[in-house]
Amino acid sequence: MADADKKNLSDAHTEMPALKGRKAVITGGTTGIGRAIAVLLASEGVEIFTCGRNEQHLEDGLKRINEVGKGSGIACDLSKPDDLTRFFDEAEQTLGEYDIAVINAAIPADGLAQMEEDDLRYAIATDFTAYIVSAHRAARHMEDKGDIVLIGSMSAHSLGPSSTVYAGMKAGVAGFAEAMRKELGNKGIKVGFVEPAKTGADFHYPDIPADEQRELINAEEMLRAEDIAVGVHYMLTQPRRAVVQQLVITQRVSDEK
Repeated sequence: MADADKKNLSDAHTEMPALKGRKAVITGGTTGIGRAIAVLLASEGVEIFTCGRNEQHLEDGLKRINEVGKGSGIACDLSKPDDLTRFFDEAEQTLGEYDIAVINAAIPADGLAQMEEDDLRYAIATDFTAYIVSAHRAARHMEDKGDIVLIGSMSAHSLGPSSTVYAGMKAGVAGFAEAMRKELGNKGIKVGFVEPAKTGADFHYPDIPADEQRELINAEEMLRAEDIAVGVHYMLTQPRRAVVQQLVITQRVSDEK
């Protein structure tokens, strides 16, 4: 009997589909976690179409994306139905067919009793309604093949007196993501959900300013946005048969006293 082929490493690692040549829409890809994901995917050969609410952030984010790959986008407010529709319409016009959607755009929210009703409605429109509608647009576009990744938050589990609204929305997104995986999986679309713990980003301003974030990251009490991007990259490079349904990424050093 002939000796086994020692160069055959099929039992050492699963297949890792290449990302080069794929196209992605990323909501909120101009700052923080969304930007880190956009830059990493662009560096792997994925063409990016993204959005942000701030023109300056959009310009800065696209500059970095295009330093490592290719990307474009628009400034818009996804809480507004017309803006959300415009974003996905322009994504389709720019990219043609895309097969990755990262639903990430979100804003912070205070405790229920601390918020005015208008602010409460705006937070829900941005952090929950826009998530659902964005996933709906992406799923209809992909039809039978692609990846949808939703970025949630560990806030859904680390409940505190000021987390009422934000935790409630993120818990809703978690349930939505799990059910959507079951609905769309048999149609060929993979759905993954990422729950980051406290991650450095302007999302936390002014409560945690930039210098304090750097100190927390250096002390390993806070994650970098790039840590979350690597997790999304892992999800997207699994074989089609495998879905990373939920990926929890937390800092090594607990901030709980």
